[in-house]
Amino acid sequence: MKQSVARWFGGCMPGQEAVVPVGARLVWADPLLWVVGDWAQDQVRTAEQHGTRIAVLGPCSASAPEMERALISRDLAASASSWAGSFTVVRVDDRGCVEVLADGAGACPLYKVITSRGPVWGSSSLALSPLAGGNVDGEWLAAYLRERNVPASGRSAWSGVEPVPAGCRLTLAPDGATSLSRWWVPVKQSLEVALQTLRWALDDGVRTRVTGGTPVTSDLAGMDSTTVALLAAQRGRVSTMTLYPSGVAEGGDLQYARALDVPGLDRTYFPLEDRHLPFTASDVPLPATDEPAPSTGIWAMFSAQLRTAAAHGSARHLTGDGGDNLFLPGPVHLADLARSGHWVRLVRDAMDWSRLRKQSPMPLLSQALHGDASRIGRRVRPRPAWLNVPVSDPVPGGGNVDTILVASIRNVARAAQADIQLADSLGIELHNPYFDAAVLRAVVSAPATERFSAHRYKPLLAGAFADLLPEAHLQRAAKGLFTGDFHRGLRINLPRVLGLTDGRLAAMRVIDPVPLRAAVHAAALGVQTVWPSLLSVLAAEMWLEAVENTPSTRWTTSTAAGAR
Repeated sequence: MKQSVARWFGGCMPGQEAVVPVGARLVWADPLLWVVGDWAQDQVRTAEQHGTRIAVLGPCSASAPEMERALISRDLAASASSWAGSFTVVRVDDRGCVEVLADGAGACPLYKVITSRGPVWGSSSLALSPLAGGNVDGEWLAAYLRERNVPASGRSAWSGVEPVPAGCRLTLAPDGATSLSRWWVPVKQSLEVALQTLRWALDDGVRTRVTGGTPVTSDLAGMDSTTVALLAAQRGRVSTMTLYPSGVAEGGDLQYARALDVPGLDRTYFPLEDRHLPFTASDVPLPATDEPAPSTGIWAMFSAQLRTAAAHGSARHLTGDGGDNLFLPGPVHLADLARSGHWVRLVRDAMDWSRLRKQSPMPLLSQALHGDASRIGRRVRPRPAWLNVPVSDPVPGGGNVDTILVASIRNVARAAQADIQLADSLGIELHNPYFDAAVLRAVVSAPATERFSAHRYKPLLAGAFADLLPEAHLQRAAKGLFTGDFHRGLRINLPRVLGLTDGRLAAMRVIDPVPLRAAVHAAALGVQTVWPSLLSVLAAEMWLEAVENTPSTRWTTSTAAGAR
């Protein structure tokens, strides 16, 4: 099947001739602002008044009057911080100065590259990369292979393409001056207010995605996706999709999906067969993305699911991704308890966590007493034996419990953008409402000690939506695990996977294929496997192949673009 073009947007320095991607649709001609790909009308909105213009790109709850107030506001950030959704805001004042607000949660990543004509910024590092030579950044790749959850700071997957930090303001002036400043700042609230804010943020984020007239489907599995599906069903009909092992007719996600009987919710079921197993070759080529997508190893299943959604008339699919990251934090709050002298709660929570993990509480207590919040409850994975380049062991970002959570969400939200690009290739908009900045702000606003519980599953989500979720879902404490599928997928697709071990990464001397092949053979036999490390190297190899087989973005001058 013919693949669609991934959606992205970007712009240039005002007041001078610049470059624009071939095939882009101009939103503004001066300063340049463009979109690429098939954007729904409700995802690109603009307003103009007295020489000042504003554009909101992505799902956003802002009404037309709210956009008009932001247009003339002295503090654009103050206006945008009250909007739900995942979006980027661009404003140009009557002097031609450009102000770009990067999404607070990092779910809409921004990048910039310096060219001979000045800075060019955009939402796709892959598309920008030809302006900087089109080479993969070796340091980023090495850090990704060492520990994908601790990326190389200040780098993207592409040399010369720098990330604009999430929650920052990029300012471009006609005289060539540029600046970066922080605009997104979390606040603290009482638990009661935080739960109300979370309820509003997620509800409004879902609402803005389902009320634009675009047909919508939604995952329906654990508590996270169930909450999203029920919120969507309150706004209109939504077709849900529950994945289950073929031949297994009862239990698991099926049981909970069948228990839902609410107006506006149509349930469909997607049986997973051998052709959907991890590492199975898909009849749809893997598209090139900004970086290796989280769903690379399961592309056969993911692409089949998205095509099934499209067959049901959907153009927009909602997921529950991000819920585990938000609502199942590690016990990093122990450092706060130690700092504030809450010794009884400190010991109790450390004991509870240790019983869950079947480990000694002493390391947790020691780390808490030393104020080492970034390492509490975290195990540094051993350096993969196949990694063949020097790279430092990962050092988790420091700070307090809130900054650690924000940094973690921003990393997984950025990586999830690559899955969105995969879905774009099949003509489906993929949306992850739990990665909305307003949702993150609500979670961070709650007292850290209330975000953790060894006795209640996802206490903040359950507290905010106790009246919406059926009791059975509120009492559910886990969801299905698919580790066995990965072992089986390796075993069935062993020749294909072994071929990946001696490919581009080996040719670049980034990895040693001998220990990698040994690890693949062991995993195929069912040996306990450090899956994140193995999946990272296989995904990186498949990503490099996809990039190599995909034509790069072509660029032209703004003069030529305006003449077309």
